[in-house]
Amino acid sequence: MHILDAGLAQEIVSRTMRIIPFNVNVMDAHGVILASGNPGRVGELHAGALLALAKKLTTEIDTAAAHKLHGAQPGINLPLCIGGEICGAVGLSGAPDDVRQFGELVRLSAEMILEQAALSQALQSHSRYREAFVLNLIRYEPGARAELEGWAQRLGIDVERMQLVFLVELQGVPPAVDHAPSAVQVLQMRILARRDDALTATVGPAELVLLEAWEPSRKGLETPPQRRLDALAQLLREECTLSFTLSMGIALPGIDGAAISYGSARTASRLGRARDPQQQVFNYYEMALPVLLSGLDSGWQAHQLRMPIARLAHDKSRAMLRATLSAWFAQNENSAATAKALGIHRNTLDYRLRRIGELTGLDLGSSEDKLLLYVSSLLSPTLSPALSATVSPPVRPADPPA
Repeated sequence: MHILDAGLAQEIVSRTMRIIPFNVNVMDAHGVILASGNPGRVGELHAGALLALAKKLTTEIDTAAAHKLHGAQPGINLPLCIGGEICGAVGLSGAPDDVRQFGELVRLSAEMILEQAALSQALQSHSRYREAFVLNLIRYEPGARAELEGWAQRLGIDVERMQLVFLVELQGVPPAVDHAPSAVQVLQMRILARRDDALTATVGPAELVLLEAWEPSRKGLETPPQRRLDALAQLLREECTLSFTLSMGIALPGIDGAAISYGSARTASRLGRARDPQQQVFNYYEMALPVLLSGLDSGWQAHQLRMPIARLAHDKSRAMLRATLSAWFAQNENSAATAKALGIHRNTLDYRLRRIGELTGLDLGSSEDKLLLYVSSLLSPTLSPALSATVSPPVRPADPPA
């Protein structure tokens, strides 16, 4: 067992010497002094400890015996045992009759310190094991399926349930300090202190993911777990000292569900922040269509889909027209509600919508054209001058002769 090191040995010496008037030495399993109230003895081989370790019993050394052992001093030495294994020894310097009464007290104190350290080490190891599992799960590769399933079984995690990923992104993260936990690690520890069963992992200097298994209600698999998002947002507001955004992905079952949920959470965060930089919480279920369409961000199809909105850039009132269009879609294409939301007359709205139709070449009375315009607006958060420069106004067929 390697739990006993110089740091823990010094802690034992410091704590026990506050309550007893004798020098204390702590030795490793080979009898080498790791810490002592007499710093000059650190690194020496302790003869009395060697006897106690060999016999696995408390050993007393009086003045006569000390003269026969090289470098030995009168005192009492007791083996330290953790988890059924001897890991070192503790010694008290002084006449055996004087120090004997403190021997068991010092040993119990030392073993308690070592047991606490061993438990903390085991918990940290288990926590790192769980974190490594989460990282591998959100980066799922088909070839690792069997390994991940075995990993999940050892951790007691049912990966066939709905997997739900939350992504926390911190803003204004201060520079890392040597040997000090980073801001995201501090947040992770605070969350684990509140929810010790949470599956968490740091995925970057300012990013933390939380994985939850979700049991859908009887209402159906598509019911969004909004309560979990709200509860986590409140926990973060209480525990996080930095500005943050929280994004929830789609809940999907199976070993590959977590990776998809993680990807959808990242996309929801990116699109949500582009739409409203002041918003703090993003939910896949509230922006499913934009997230699903994000796969069309590149290629000729994306260029064609963005063309209708790009054509608005040719008009001097493009910002006003874009705002009008956004409000119209937000009001489910209800003209009365849109005019009220914009604070304009219904006739003014009708004029703007006709102008949008003329510029884009689309018929806003056609369901298919409205869908194309809506998709174009989702893929075009802003009017791009570079794109609009390459887009010509729509070509309309000539009117038939009168």
